[in-house]
Amino acid sequence: MKEPTERRRARLAEVLSHRQPDLTLVLANIHDPHNVSAIYRSCDAFGVEQVHLYYTDTPFPTLGRKTSASARKWVETVRHKDKAELFAALRARNMQILATDCTPTAKPLRHWDFTKPTAIIMGNEHSGVADELAQEADGELYIPMYGMIQSFNVSVAAAIILAEAARQREAAGLYDSPRYAPDELRQRLDAWLQK
Repeated sequence: MKEPTERRRARLAEVLSHRQPDLTLVLANIHDPHNVSAIYRSCDAFGVEQVHLYYTDTPFPTLGRKTSASARKWVETVRHKDKAELFAALRARNMQILATDCTPTAKPLRHWDFTKPTAIIMGNEHSGVADELAQEADGELYIPMYGMIQSFNVSVAAAIILAEAARQREAAGLYDSPRYAPDELRQRLDAWLQK
């Protein structure tokens, strides 16, 4: 393997220094490969360290190598076999768990404090977040809209939500310095240099 250049090492170190290990998305039975690929790209762009997969009634889509490989390479994927395992993993990290929904109890996107450890459940294209997940969540959020169309494509919604989370986190200084301990940062950099 070719020795990494100092420029590449510096770029990877810079990206890792902005990673947000306590911000994540849960992809729940999202079946369109283009949406999934776009969500991974948004996660990488906004510094999300890992994505959680909850696929119970839909197979995880086959993603095109060109469109997804670059983003999926830098965003970890954690699969969960059932609801209990998913929520246990998120609760072990002290995350507030929010479901995207348009119920009467849902609160607008900017109501939520995304500087807290947060997991956002993104439901599938046709039925949204399953009731079994929404009922376990700490709250529901929606994106206010002012036009005739009252829904966004799931990948667009994910990008809007992550942009708001990033706005809040940037204002709070959470992108200013690495969120990893020095040893973990070095280990992650070494692993990334092998990719």
